[in-house]
Amino acid sequence: MNTLAIGMPGGTELLVILFIVLLLFGAKKLPELSRSLGKSLGEFKKGKEDLEREIREVEDDLKKSTEIKEESKTSTSNSTS
Repeated sequence: MNTLAIGMPGGTELLVILFIVLLLFGAKKLPELSRSLGKSLGEFKKGKEDLEREIREVEDDLKKSTEIKEESKTSTSNSTS
């Protein structure tokens, strides 16, 4: 049975894709398209970093609240003994 493996395009495939894009949009539109693609990737990266930072902050808050609860349990059990 044959399976189709889909992966990243190689060098030849990239050249063919770039040639087709050049034919479709023309040489004048390519810098504009590249610029907008770069901005989009930058925004995506910025959003990803913001999300990762927020997740780390939530994890830190959960760890701190867990530590506080453990300390309060320990202090109440020590004071009753």
